[in-house]
Amino acid sequence: MAKSYWTNPSVLSLAQDKDPLDVITQKARSVILNYMESGANGPPFDTMEIARFLGASVLPSAEVRDAKTTFVGGKPQIEFNPNRPKNRIRYSICHELVHTFFPDWKEETRYRASRQEMSNDGWQLEMLCNIGASELLMPIGSFPELQDRSLSIDGLLQLSLDYEVSIEALLLRFVKLTKIQTAVFSASRIVDSERYRVDYAVASATFPRTIPNGLMLPSTSTVGHCTAIGFTSKGQEKWQHGTEEISIECVGIPPYPYQSYPRVMGFVRLAKDVPVQLHRPLFVKGDATKPRGQNDRILAFIVNDKTPRWGAGFALAVRRKWETVQDNFIGWVDKNTDRFKLGNIHVTDIESNLSAALLIAQHGYGESTKPRIRYRALSECLDKLGKIAQERRASVHMPKIGSGEAKGHWPIIVEMIEDSLSKRGVEVLIYELPHSQARKPPQEVFDFSRQSSN
Repeated sequence: MAKSYWTNPSVLSLAQDKDPLDVITQKARSVILNYMESGANGPPFDTMEIARFLGASVLPSAEVRDAKTTFVGGKPQIEFNPNRPKNRIRYSICHELVHTFFPDWKEETRYRASRQEMSNDGWQLEMLCNIGASELLMPIGSFPELQDRSLSIDGLLQLSLDYEVSIEALLLRFVKLTKIQTAVFSASRIVDSERYRVDYAVASATFPRTIPNGLMLPSTSTVGHCTAIGFTSKGQEKWQHGTEEISIECVGIPPYPYQSYPRVMGFVRLAKDVPVQLHRPLFVKGDATKPRGQNDRILAFIVNDKTPRWGAGFALAVRRKWETVQDNFIGWVDKNTDRFKLGNIHVTDIESNLSAALLIAQHGYGESTKPRIRYRALSECLDKLGKIAQERRASVHMPKIGSGEAKGHWPIIVEMIEDSLSKRGVEVLIYELPHSQARKPPQEVFDFSRQSSN
């Protein structure tokens, strides 16, 4: 972590030696995945229900500016202004929930920062709460159609209005999904100065450059034209000495509390795209028990954490074709039962150039009213699998893991596969039988055309 940039005590206590942007995103993501595992429908989610899931009480109060968080009766209490627009209330509640992710949140009332805090480094805390709130409102697995969306600030602004989400939340979700070479940035005007600083930047998977946090923008930057909320600006300029020209489109958004000038959100593109190889899973019709190719291959599938003997799903198909895979797994469990737990994986050889990776990411087995998938465990498994595949220079082959007996939501799972495998450069083939019918997941399909009531 760049200590020279991150100075806020709350931020430092949260992140330790890690990147605060990654830490707050992962914490918000864990909350949503746990919430979904409990059987919640969405997104969009009822933010009041998320708060209750986290043990917080939520009360209306016209006396607060937007919202505040206090520690009352051994739990968080969030007060929000009911006179704000609906989407602002949803965002404010999520913002306050993220405040509770910080280790020292109980020590003082969180008012979305005080005037004194905002005069120094309190904006860092507010910025991270905004990022966490965006992850709660538009989490992993949502809005997959954004990956094919064209890029223009005007089009994205209209989309944020249509779906009643902030432009910040929309841009952060967009940049994680898009195939376009771009980076999203947030900038703010420095107090007692006319210059702007990049508070944070998030690059798409194909963007070949790095925009450092804290970068001072040129005094003539086009971002300076976004002097009111909703003002847009577009231009071409250089942000760093010796680098190529970039195209910028941006818009003024609500400022940090007690600051006069709006923040500026937008995106940048290089004047000319740079060739970059983008790895994404390849979907094929076929039988996953017949992995294609001749080089080193790993067949990956999910197993449960209660019995090493499989009687259903893809694991049963593997057992019937290669009984030694289950026998080796049973032996592995018998030697040390402590490793038979969620988040662990077992890799065993099947034949020359073919191995099986068993991902323990399903809690129990059999019928259940709630999903048996455990997303955090799956993320851990996929991360371990990605490292092994990298070391072996092996391709990974799998069915649509987690979306069958485990009743997981496929858009979430495939994004996890991309994060843990594809972004490492691992070739992934996902197989589906030609006449198979997709199971309806226990959660509703993600639909942002109808928002929740709060």
